[in-house]
Amino acid sequence: MNFLELAQKRCTTRGFTEKIIPKAYLDKILSAGRVAPTACNKQPQRIIVVQKPQNICKVQKAYKTFGSSCVLIVCRDTRESLIRPFDQKCSGDLDIGIICDHMMLQARELNIGSVMVGLFDPKIISKEFDIPEYIEPTALIILGYPKEGFLSLKRHNTERKPLSETILYEKYPKKID
Repeated sequence: MNFLELAQKRCTTRGFTEKIIPKAYLDKILSAGRVAPTACNKQPQRIIVVQKPQNICKVQKAYKTFGSSCVLIVCRDTRESLIRPFDQKCSGDLDIGIICDHMMLQARELNIGSVMVGLFDPKIISKEFDIPEYIEPTALIILGYPKEGFLSLKRHNTERKPLSETILYEKYPKKID
């Protein structure tokens, strides 16, 4: 399968079976995150793998897990991010996004579904998992085998804007309709 096919196959999954992800597959997913590029190779990611039922319950205090038996709490070490000197923009969220994307694509190649969540309560996650202050819970990746299969590749024809609406060449026009 080529990359564009893999990217088209990756979709959000919200509903998982009880089937456990084999350790070899989980290791492959985590390895994909490990090789993801980060700003100046700072590698700010700190990933907590949550699989024990009592710890899945802790995650559920901050966000639903859709029946998954594996959640990755993707954190960033705030001491390891690149800060852009021109406007003090931190690279951390970009780094974490790239890392998560690599892991979700690897999961999809293994026929494992995923959903990346940013809309969770990080204070609950920090408290429940004894995360130090300088480690920021940034995303949850909820993994598992889809209960109802994967979405159709044809969805991109109707759910995505055409390139002509999102791509600009050479400069931003003064007026976009």
